[in-house]
Amino acid sequence: MLRCKSFGFNRIRLGLVTGMLLAAGVLLWQTSTPLSATDKDIPKKPASTPAQPPSSPPSAPNNPAKPNQGFTYHHDVVSEVPWSIHVVKVDRSRSDLCLIPVLARITNFGLAMVSQIVKSVPPEWGRPMAAINGDYFFSVPNFYGEPMGLTIRDGEVLSSPGKDRACMWMDDKGNAYLTNFVTEFVVTWPNGVSIPVGLNEPRPPGTSVLYTSTVGDSTFQLGGLEVVLERNGKDPWLPLRLGQVLNARVKKINTEGKTPLSPDYLVFSMSPQVARQAPKVEVGQILKVNMATTPLVTNAVMAIGGGPSLVREGKPRPFEGLQLRHPRVAIGWNKTHFFMVVVDGRQAGLSVGMTLAELANYMIKLGCEYAMNLDGGGSTTMWVMGQVMNSPSLGHERPSANALVLVRRAPKS
Repeated sequence: MLRCKSFGFNRIRLGLVTGMLLAAGVLLWQTSTPLSATDKDIPKKPASTPAQPPSSPPSAPNNPAKPNQGFTYHHDVVSEVPWSIHVVKVDRSRSDLCLIPVLARITNFGLAMVSQIVKSVPPEWGRPMAAINGDYFFSVPNFYGEPMGLTIRDGEVLSSPGKDRACMWMDDKGNAYLTNFVTEFVVTWPNGVSIPVGLNEPRPPGTSVLYTSTVGDSTFQLGGLEVVLERNGKDPWLPLRLGQVLNARVKKINTEGKTPLSPDYLVFSMSPQVARQAPKVEVGQILKVNMATTPLVTNAVMAIGGGPSLVREGKPRPFEGLQLRHPRVAIGWNKTHFFMVVVDGRQAGLSVGMTLAELANYMIKLGCEYAMNLDGGGSTTMWVMGQVMNSPSLGHERPSANALVLVRRAPKS
């Protein structure tokens, strides 16, 4: 069974939506769905009737995937719309194949093109076979490329769930799920006082955040109070895992900010407002770090955020309001296969893109029981066996925060 085993190791991005109405007719120049849009951000206007996808996508010539590789690539051309659709179908029974979310800078937040990300995948993680761009991301100083949703690689939580944003995640048995997590991360003092915390994100006034070395060299925060936390004896420690409760010993207290980050430590950063109201912190004190979520999950080994959800239990999500066609990216699955899908768009002679409703229907035609939308628009990219297969709407790849990469692992000796 294809699963992600151990192998070592909210949120603002501006989209562009521009409309131009001409007196002689209506010309709609479609741009990307706003990156801040979530499952609840669909306008309540009459829905358009989606075009129906073809009954089955034909195989394309010059297929880079070889027979018996455990995955196939298809190029589906629907000339009457037109649509240009790229599909990688992955056999979930293959234990040598695994889907992993890979950050642009591998171990740190940042931005890079999908073709660059796959080249940087460490050999011990496996050999990249195929990839699509992943989650939406922040575009704020010092946090460029932080995914807007949950990212888990090899069990380690790299970014927290976005507010009411869907994510695709897998457990340690290879089961896949589509979930909207609610974050309940807290730090608790010995006297029982708890303070909610974010993870690896900007620290607005009146909040507190936990930082790991995934952010970079430092917390980038000024003022307030920053507490360096280390392992307490032989108690469980880093990397952070969903649902985990850690006993963390206070190693150092910093009031100047920009605390250096290390893979061996956590930094608990409180804004001035929170620090003034929090109990006193002392070196040697034991604080509890609780990585709880609703629903509570303790066995997640991989996750990638996105949204909105497209298909649940084989049924399309209803989309109300004005639905525009854009370049799209999606991940879907059933009991036997994963489906990595890219739809080109904004290219009148090649492909006009899909609405979310059309994308949901297409995922169902492929056989998906569950499916989720990923970052689309100019970021839309599919890479297979060394080449970009689709036609990015900008004429070239646009950097992304992460990619969902299909890797092949060498058999264990």
